This record gives sequence, C-alpha cells and structure tokens, in this order.
Amino acid sequence: MSEIKQIKLTDIHVPERLRAVDDAHVAAISKSIELHGLLHPITVRFTPNGERKYALVAGAHRLKAVAILGEEAIDAIVVKADALGAQIIEIEENLWRNDLSALDRATFVQTYRDLWEQKHGKIARGGDQRAKLALCPVDMLEEAIGEGFTTACAERLGISKRSVKRLSQIAGSLPADLKKRLSGTAIADNQSQLLALAKLPEDKRAIAARAVDDHGADFAKVMDVIAPKPRLNAQGKVLSQLIAGWSKASPTTRRKFMEDAGLMPMEDADG
Repeated sequence: MSEIKQIKLTDIHVPERLRAVDDAHVAAISKSIELHGLLHPITVRFTPNGERKYALVAGAHRLKAVAILGEEAIDAIVVKADALGAQIIEIEENLWRNDLSALDRATFVQTYRDLWEQKHGKIARGGDQRAKLALCPVDMLEEAIGEGFTTACAERLGISKRSVKRLSQIAGSLPADLKKRLSGTAIADNQSQLLALAKLPEDKRAIAARAVDDHGADFAKVMDVIAPKPRLNAQGKVLSQLIAGWSKASPTTRRKFMEDAGLMPMEDADG
C-alpha cells in the first residue's frame, strides 16, 4: 500500500538518477506549477536508516522545480520498496514518456530488464512463473513471460520489435562515458546516429567520447575523428567531381561529352 503526504524537501535524499535533470525542462515545469499547482506528486520511499527520512524514486524535475519556487514541502506518494525496487519504479514512470530522447529510452529499456531479472530471475518461457508474477511490478512483465520482453516492450512503446532490439544494442554497446557526453545533444535523440556509434569496433567506440568533447553534436565531424576518410589530392578531387558530374548528366549530355573528348566517332554520336 502507498500513501500521499506532504514531505519537507530537506527530508528527501536524491540518489543518482538514470536520467539527467534538464534545467530547461525544470524551468517549464516550475512555470506550470506556478500557474496550476503540482498536478502529479513525486514518488519517494521511506528510508528510516538514512540521514534523511525519504529517498526520491521518481520526479526529480518536479522536485527541483518546487525548490526553485521556494516551497518548503511537496506532495509525494510514499511507496514500500528497496533500492532495487525503487529503480524499477523510476523506470516504469519514465519509460513511456514522450519527451525521452532515443538515448534515454535505450538506457531505460535495457536497465528495466536488467533490474527486473536481477530482482525476480531471468525472464523465460515455461516453468512455474506464478511466484514471479505475484511480485511483478507492472502487467507488462506478465506479458513478457508469455510473449517475450521485446514483443511486450514494443507494444507498450508503440514501436517495432526491431526498434526495441536497436535500443537494446545502443544501450549495451555504448560506453558509459560516451553516453554521459552524448546526453542532451542532438545525437542523443537520433537513433540512427546512436546505432552507428554502437556498431563501431570497441577500440573506435573508446575514442568517441573525446571526439564528442571536441566537436559536440556535429556527428559528421565526430565520425571523421573516429574513422577518418582518405584525403584526396588535387587530381583526386577533380576525379571525384567528374564522377559526380557524370552521374548527374543526361544521356544527351553524356554523348556530347564523349564526342567533344574524341571518345566517340561522329557517326556513333549521331545515332
């Protein structure tokens, strides 16, 4: 059972979040709270042995927005959960939000499964799953037992199973330091670019973080640092331009070029 109560901000500990707090999003929420009040309470868990009475489970943006407004307390849903269960609840609340970047969504999808399996055991077909289902935090996992995590996750997100697999590949392949540097950039919301980085050999992925530091969200420059293209000399550039021009030329223009270059007899050029 959970309850809603007003809790002092000074009584709430904020552990490290899976999703970084975005100051622009906080500013927008604070404006909304100022106009309409807090529409959705945050979620906390009781931590009697900690320095503070409660630990934040979900709602970091709302908590910071209320603090900015100078409020001393906030409405909160108090749930019974250990640290692992709290992370699962955090992901449940955030996973289906429309404002997640592709990188955030990938991280949540992968972490959600990892945490659930850590708490309740591997998701697998067959066997006696009743005990696990009794502990299952959301109905999605009941579907996952019978249909497979990828299928259930795709249905709940409204995306294809291929997309879920790609998100898992992104989350599983990108190093933690690279994810941190990509957070908040345009690349973080571009699934195809994230997938391109995830598919790089391990040694190339290792230097990608430094490339992002130097070039920010300029994906072309980042990739040029990681896997530089051969540089063309002057005549190589000319050849490249000729090839590009030929590909754009019409059949008539191509025949005229061949004729002017002396590569085609006049009678052949005339048809």
